[in-house]
Order: sequence, then structure tokens, then C-alpha cells
Amino acid sequence: MTTSIFEVLMLVCFALSWPLSIYKALRTKVVAGKSPIFMMAIILGYVFGIIHKVLNSFDYVTYLWAFNMLLVSCDLLLYYRYRNNGTATR
Repeated sequence: MTTSIFEVLMLVCFALSWPLSIYKALRTKVVAGKSPIFMMAIILGYVFGIIHKVLNSFDYVTYLWAFNMLLVSCDLLLYYRYRNNGTATR
């Protein structure tokens, strides 16, 4: 099975988006409007994507899935770190 350029582009776009969210949380220490349940659902989706890649078509794109999951996990940790600094969505 060949790697889909669209899968790679999707993961690259996501990998460019999450650092902006992480940077904002680190800079302002405010996480108002972020949803931990949403981020957990995204992480779970990445877990399923990684499992699929490992079982069916392991290639370098698997690492993009893992990198994205790491970024969202970092943002989720920042949510819990700064959730009391302002009005965070619960």
C-alpha cells in the first residue's frame, strides 16, 4: 500500500495548527474556550490512526500521527495546568 499524499498533507496541516494553540496557552497562561473532552477525542482518534498504520501500512507517516498526538497531548496538559487562570470551559 502506498502512502497517500492527502494523509500526509492533513497531518502536516494539523501539526502546524496545534503549536499555535500551545504557544498561546504558554504565553497567556489562559485556556478559556478550550475543551478537554474535545482534545481527548482528538487524541483517541490519533491512537486509532496509529494502530491502523502499525497493523496495516506502517511507514514514515505513522510518525506524523504520533507527533500530532504528542502536540495535542501537550495542549491538553497545558489546559489542566492553567485551567484555574481565568474562565476555562469544563
